[in-house]
Amino acid sequence: MIPKSFIQDLLNRLDIVDVVERYVPLKKAGANYVACCPFHNEKSPSFTVSQSKQFYHCFGCGAHGTAIGFVMEHAGLGYVDAIEELARSVNLEVPHERSAAGEHHQKAAPDLYEVMQTATRYYREQLKISPRAIDYLKKRGLSGEIAAKFGIGYAPDAWQNLAAVFADYQSEVLSETGLVISGDEGKRYDRFRDRIMFPIVNVRGQVIGFGGRVLDKGEPKYLNSPETPLFEKGRELYGLFQAQKAIRGEQRVLVVEGYMDVVALAQHGVEYAVATLGTATTPYHVQKLLRLCEHVVFCFDGDKAGQRAAWRALENALPYLQDGKRISFLFLPVEHDPDSFIREFGKAAFEQRIQEAMPLSTYPRQSWKRYMTSGRLRASSQNPPSKKQGARRPRHSAVCCSA
Repeated sequence: MIPKSFIQDLLNRLDIVDVVERYVPLKKAGANYVACCPFHNEKSPSFTVSQSKQFYHCFGCGAHGTAIGFVMEHAGLGYVDAIEELARSVNLEVPHERSAAGEHHQKAAPDLYEVMQTATRYYREQLKISPRAIDYLKKRGLSGEIAAKFGIGYAPDAWQNLAAVFADYQSEVLSETGLVISGDEGKRYDRFRDRIMFPIVNVRGQVIGFGGRVLDKGEPKYLNSPETPLFEKGRELYGLFQAQKAIRGEQRVLVVEGYMDVVALAQHGVEYAVATLGTATTPYHVQKLLRLCEHVVFCFDGDKAGQRAAWRALENALPYLQDGKRISFLFLPVEHDPDSFIREFGKAAFEQRIQEAMPLSTYPRQSWKRYMTSGRLRASSQNPPSKKQGARRPRHSAVCCSA
């Protein structure tokens, strides 16, 4: 845990005007500064920053808080990450009181990020000299520009590739970051072999893990980094770092299931897509995305597995909705995923499907009955929404589910 005294000291050293201006251009207006709100679309400024009070407030959407709250909302960071980001800007080191969380933080030392960056550079260089991997990406319709944007690389088909770039292949750091696996009798080998490599990047642009896809037939089709001090799959989303600007501009984010879906959509101009990392949508995913935009669209296959994934997303999203926020569900034909659909029909047809996505208010009534009888909401709100009504607001949480 971070001591409260440190947080107060940090806020005392910061000027909220300087912090906000790193992200949003401000204009002087009397004693305060104003801008168009970065958290909702507007044509005239209603976002005010008070230098004397060290506080921001939007009279349009109600967003308000300190410098820490602004960085959390604008960058999609958690509380601790926002504090660390601001502390770095004023050359302060964040102290941590002894706790399980504190011990976990200490494990995530900066050298682990350096190790991941070294591996990323190696995989990218290997892609450049592998005609087979290059041909695979070209067949999937990807350009060199989009591959560079996402840092895509290739892990050769050998057991100890990383020994070429890490002098101490036996280093515990390589196991700690999930890059190598220790087998029987102390033998070690690379986790990723003969796979297209997708770096998983946090919101600060640091590589924290990898997803590897087989080029030919093989199982598993996708192999992810394990949970490490840097990487928790339930808290991260693939492509979020690259998509943040587009998400804010569109005030919409598309949640898909695979790395190739995100990259293929970006290739065709749909740059506001992210993917879960081999796990169901979690409450943390939902909270992070709703900080960034007004509308979350979950895109799943139209089969039973896709329906189950949509249900899980609904369960985890509904408690965190607020006025002005909404979620929708896009089910593609069973023979398509986002990658194949946009390659066959193009951006305009795909975005038309997004416009026609099913809003929460028209989600199947049987799903609502199942949710309402699950004990998650009070009995007084156990009525499924109609198209005219939209979702009724539970007493303990605000829900907007307009189309």
